[in-house]
Amino acid sequence: MIGLLQRVTQARVEVDGHVRGEIGRGLLVLVGVERGDGEAQAARLLERLLGYRVFPDDTGRMNRSLAELGGGLLLVPQFTLPADTRKGTRPSFTPAAAPAEGERLFAHLVALARAAHAPVSTGVFGAQMQVSLV
Repeated sequence: MIGLLQRVTQARVEVDGHVRGEIGRGLLVLVGVERGDGEAQAARLLERLLGYRVFPDDTGRMNRSLAELGGGLLLVPQFTLPADTRKGTRPSFTPAAAPAEGERLFAHLVALARAAHAPVSTGVFGAQMQVSLV
């Protein structure tokens, strides 16, 4: 599993003009599922997301994790992350998991996240989403 994370002061996901996920200060994470990924990769990704020390402490050093901060976690499925772009100008999506498996593992990651942390919001697997962040 690939997670592309961005610290945010706020972020949200809209589908068909309706807000489907929204957080204040925390992490926006685009999640790509690769062929061969399983529950272990989802658990490891979540462990890393909650533990990365990317938020400043009282002295301004990047020394606090999302878990310590208690900030929001917005997980957004993004099938293009595993794309193979080594050749030509048209990416190959062969490295990405099949849609059904990608959706299952994304849902598993979300369930793990909700059991371990709050607040957790999500995008919608397979939907045309509009993601905004500050």
